[in-house]
Amino acid sequence: MFYYSGISPTPPKLVYRTGSLKTPWVKPTGLESYRKLKQACGVFGHKLNVVWKDVGPLVRDLLNTQRVAWTSIDVARFITDGDGDEKIRGPVVLWVGVRPDSLQGEDAFSSSNEILNLLARFGIVDLEVEYRESVYKRSVGPALLRPVSNLNTAVDVCGPVTPALGLPIAASNRPGAQGTMALYFAEGGDSDTVSGLTCHHVLFKTDGTTNNDYVFAGAGAPREYVQLLGTRAFDELLASIKMRIRRHGIMVGIHEGQIKKLEVRVGGDDEDDVAEAKKELKKTRALLDDANEAIEDLERPSERTIGYILSSAVAFNVGPERFTENWGAFELDGPKFRDASKGNFIDLGTEIPPDLFTLKMYPRDDGTTTFKYPDDRLLPLRDMITEERMREPDMLDHDNEACLLVIKNGNATDVTIGGGNFLESMEWAIYNYDNKSDVFSAPGDFGSIIVDGLGRIGGLLTGGTGKVETSDVTYATPMWWLWPHIKQHFPNAYLYPTTMA
Repeated sequence: MFYYSGISPTPPKLVYRTGSLKTPWVKPTGLESYRKLKQACGVFGHKLNVVWKDVGPLVRDLLNTQRVAWTSIDVARFITDGDGDEKIRGPVVLWVGVRPDSLQGEDAFSSSNEILNLLARFGIVDLEVEYRESVYKRSVGPALLRPVSNLNTAVDVCGPVTPALGLPIAASNRPGAQGTMALYFAEGGDSDTVSGLTCHHVLFKTDGTTNNDYVFAGAGAPREYVQLLGTRAFDELLASIKMRIRRHGIMVGIHEGQIKKLEVRVGGDDEDDVAEAKKELKKTRALLDDANEAIEDLERPSERTIGYILSSAVAFNVGPERFTENWGAFELDGPKFRDASKGNFIDLGTEIPPDLFTLKMYPRDDGTTTFKYPDDRLLPLRDMITEERMREPDMLDHDNEACLLVIKNGNATDVTIGGGNFLESMEWAIYNYDNKSDVFSAPGDFGSIIVDGLGRIGGLLTGGTGKVETSDVTYATPMWWLWPHIKQHFPNAYLYPTTMA
């Protein structure tokens, strides 16, 4: 795991790499040894980008013929920390994920050489092949509150019960399988209803034997319901509110103790500080009233029902692109959203301060305007990232390399920033921001929408790879490909509803 240190908090294990003779790697040892951290970056402007539509399926077929138990195929370039501020830029790597303990060194040697021979036929010789252990994962009331200002001390606990994108959801009959709502869309035509979008496997169990599409049969048929807050999400929200009240109660006690000591010292009677502390406690409790009332109403799962499933589809290796079609739509209970909903906005949250968020989205001072932090934290969504823009981003990072920075707000890891990379085996790949950042996603985030700094919709988060519950690489289905498939079921649908019936 030392070799990929920095890729994620729990980096994958290296199985084999073709570049070991040209650039040998020595595991750090000794009391003063330290790891050279790596960062996975997207690859753009390489010859492989041009021919990947032809080469990608051949690589997959070759691995299948070799009986390699592969889980993912990515293309990456690794930036490794050098001495001081030095950054060492590595070669382009065909990065193959394999099931743990499934591939021996001799087999990896043979497989990688056949892959290199295949790539050479397309004139690609400046590339290495690396195998890593990896598991591909899919996971899974009352009116909602309006989004609140950063000045509101209850902002962090109100977030999960406001209608900004990133709502934590679960199927009512599977409250432990939690996911995230991606988008609102209007059905259009004669219908004035608004629906929510997420992944199929958030709504239905999906495994090797259960991969069935679903279509609501219509009036009189039994309904499959969707609820706000699965079991874990509700418990965490309740605990956070109780902790907030408890912390302020502790501070009042501390202030009272301090005043008693002052009274002993000066023989006076100074109650102003105690009164001020109690005033602050009362103010904070008032700010939390809305959240507390919502929690009381939401304690029964039946009160958290926000809609019922209309249609859901799952299919793999679809079309010439061989993407995954993995989506589910559910009609929303309009009255629960009507007064608070503003449409498709992502709440950028409070974990990343606005100044740091802006710096992360601008890796270069002289870059074009691709992000402006909204005054109310709500980033409006508009348009889509096109296939051409995914392949050829219009941003440059601090190394003058093309990059595509993206944002998501999910149930498990909240708001995160990552780097998109179009070349991938099954989906659109997203790498963690850098070797000092947390992961871009984890189980529970699946169903989130991924956007760029301009609010352009990129894709629906469907899974990730890694040996543990966090992801070394996140995968999404590009929306430019997925939306036409959804419109086959909702021909008049459009993505930017402004009112809720």
